[in-house]
Amino acid sequence: MTPQSLTTSYKRKGGTKAWLFSLLLILGAALAACGGGGNGTSQSSSHNNYLTIQTGPNGDFTRNFGPYAPNANPGTQGMVYETLLYVNGFSNKVTPWLATDYKFSSDNKTLTFTLRQNVKWSDGKPFSSADVAFTLNLLKKYPAADSNGLWNYFNSVTTPDDHTVVINMKKVYTPILWNVGGTTYIVPEHLWQNVGDPTKYTNPNPVGTGPFVLKNFSSQLIDYTKNTSYWQSGLPKVDELRYPSYNSNQSLELDMDKGVLDWVSLYTPNLQKGYVDRDPAHNKYWFPPNNAVSLIMNLTKAPFNNVNVRKAISIALDRDQMSKVAESNFEAVGSPTGLLLPAQKDYLASDYQNTTWQAPNVAEATKLMESAGYKKGSDGIYVGPDGKKLSFNLNVVTGWSDWVTMCQMINSQLKAIGIQTNVSALSYASYINALNMGSFDMSIGSFGAGPTPFYSFNSMLSKAKSAPIGQQAASNFERWMDPATEKLLDQYATTTDLNAQKQAIQGLEKIMVEQVPVVTLVNGAAWNEYSTKNFTGWPSVDNPYAVPPPWQYPDAEQVVLHLTPVQ
Repeated sequence: MTPQSLTTSYKRKGGTKAWLFSLLLILGAALAACGGGGNGTSQSSSHNNYLTIQTGPNGDFTRNFGPYAPNANPGTQGMVYETLLYVNGFSNKVTPWLATDYKFSSDNKTLTFTLRQNVKWSDGKPFSSADVAFTLNLLKKYPAADSNGLWNYFNSVTTPDDHTVVINMKKVYTPILWNVGGTTYIVPEHLWQNVGDPTKYTNPNPVGTGPFVLKNFSSQLIDYTKNTSYWQSGLPKVDELRYPSYNSNQSLELDMDKGVLDWVSLYTPNLQKGYVDRDPAHNKYWFPPNNAVSLIMNLTKAPFNNVNVRKAISIALDRDQMSKVAESNFEAVGSPTGLLLPAQKDYLASDYQNTTWQAPNVAEATKLMESAGYKKGSDGIYVGPDGKKLSFNLNVVTGWSDWVTMCQMINSQLKAIGIQTNVSALSYASYINALNMGSFDMSIGSFGAGPTPFYSFNSMLSKAKSAPIGQQAASNFERWMDPATEKLLDQYATTTDLNAQKQAIQGLEKIMVEQVPVVTLVNGAAWNEYSTKNFTGWPSVDNPYAVPPPWQYPDAEQVVLHLTPVQ
């Protein structure tokens, strides 16, 4: 799977079909020129300095290069449209980008960006603070485009001069830096001032500040060429980006194995034999943890509103089996704290340094169920005080075979403690709708991460991300409502003091361990295969300068700008 953020399109799977955000969703590419096309395997280049990329089997492309439109083509975000900052999703390190500096006021209620000078749009027009203010105010005018909820916190945006943007806040919310600086794509006012709703504008001929512009487009191939007037001198070193379309995992895997593609995101249990062993000198992969794959329970329903039942369910599960069998050892067992370890080890509370999931314990689970007032019927299934059996639907997306396998394991393991589940394979749309509206019993799912654990905890546990049953929740699908949780999230979000933020994260870890609002299973992998045959400089466990999959934006731009062609 290729998981992405729950707050965007929940999760997208490459392979047996991965965001979820979102993150997550095949995001985009932009057109600076019209033209014919071809396919990714038949075109040639006199210099052979082109990078062939696939983000997953997405079918034929349509001419959609709007950075705020649904299902924009690969490359739109990052390769063409850029952000003010780049925030590393592993280290939280901030790198200046279209902005050279940022500063919070002493009360954290004003955020000021200083913009880079001498940046031009690819049509030659100058980039200025007016473009940034226009973009942000466009999101205010059309709230559907404001997926980060910026205007929940913004009061106003002003531009004292051509290179300064001042954001005045309604209330203190320091994580806004990543939302506005690291994940908001700036568009040119002179071309966008009359486009209307950006979620409906497909932007057929885009103009950005990024390192690439469109060379050719067809439904089978998107072909970008480098922006020769890009603001970073000497970059990119890659001359072209080619995104061929694929309609199936099988055809994509075949071309990946044959060496047709340089950079891919695909889950395949046959990776070692089919891909790596064919060219071990060049065919590589790095699958860092990208989200927490979890069992989500509807906490508005009995018995999931009982903490002892949640604990019983959790200790009945064999996560080691899920990791080894369902995920082919590519996804490690998750942490009870909800942290993505080892990447987030600096936030791990001392009390949980050695806390891991143990082998399933049916005896202890039985004690917990009985302490919650449940007794087994003659068929071995628990019955509640109302006389109803504990029998529930467990939702999963049809065709996402690794998650389907995990659900089948959950079915068997919960039956052993007296809870009956019926695995319900749904279309993606029905699956997401059930989570959004709260019309589910149990569901497997994943929660997207960010530069610190705050972002996954906020997505998973914040009251603001929830909604009453029958209304659409943004990402707190289990409907966790807890004043102590809100206080800790607020503690983190209202300060820039790193120690205070770490204390808040560790308090949230305690809630995860002791109250089990969701049941973590495995760390969802960021599926990322790449070849060093034509290009070097890829991110790795030793040099994690960006989150590596080609669908991760704007990180994908960082990856391409680090690549050097093999001579």
